[in-house]
Amino acid sequence: MKLSRLLTCLSLISLPFAAQCAKIDTLDVPSTAMKKNLRAAVALPESYAVAKTKNYPVLYLLHGGGGQFSDWLKQTPDKMLVQKLADQYNLIIVMPEGERLGGYLDSPVQKDNLFETYISKEVIEKIDNTYRTIRDRKGRVITGLSMGGHGSLYLASRHPDLYCAAGSMSGALDLNLANWRLDPVYIKQFEAAFARILGPIGSTPDLYAANSVVNMTDKLKASGLKLIIDCGVDDFLIEPNREVHRRLVYSKVDHDYSERPGAHTWDYWQNSLPNHILFFTNVLKDNGSVAQ
Repeated sequence: MKLSRLLTCLSLISLPFAAQCAKIDTLDVPSTAMKKNLRAAVALPESYAVAKTKNYPVLYLLHGGGGQFSDWLKQTPDKMLVQKLADQYNLIIVMPEGERLGGYLDSPVQKDNLFETYISKEVIEKIDNTYRTIRDRKGRVITGLSMGGHGSLYLASRHPDLYCAAGSMSGALDLNLANWRLDPVYIKQFEAAFARILGPIGSTPDLYAANSVVNMTDKLKASGLKLIIDCGVDDFLIEPNREVHRRLVYSKVDHDYSERPGAHTWDYWQNSLPNHILFFTNVLKDNGSVAQ
């Protein structure tokens, strides 16, 4: 009986703490540029509802190819991962919709596929006009997984006025599929998807090379961005990540690069995301851009 009462008391004591967790908003973020209705998930730290005068830094967290805006909430083994991190680091985390397989760029051949414009202009404007954000590059960071890893470095390198730091987890950093460790059957599937965005492989000019992060070392260097990149040693995208690392080292670009056991899996990304957010938090602190 005593044990039963003790357990009951402990459960009651824990209820207020369990209730204190980040709130998830699902926000309509339509695109005027693409004439599409799209959505984003937004994790607001528990403190946001209490500290009515504070402005918050924002992390833009991109999903991978074939995914959607809710992936980071539904696919991680720990379904509360994003909420916990938003609370732990007092950070707004925005998970926008991206093209199913396109690298988060403005397609030069498909005029209703303009995800660089969408993320960099329409999404950021919507978030800044809806929430109490730090409306400055010093309070804005971006990362993502796989195709979202390409997208985060691509967008940040082309818009360094918007972000102070960027990351990539298992990023598809080279759109040249010959450098991916994949079965030829899967390569054919990717070729068809990329052709919609960048045209046929081998066409002139080479839009694949022109839009690959692996060829943007100069832009990354000039941007002044703080960079974090990691990939699993068993990932089929490991070689493009290693090549980006080599080129950044050669160009004397400061960056945090790591390889860890793991493959192209949600188990890997669940372990990776907290490292990225810790890295970003230190950058934001140096910028004086914590919730204030």
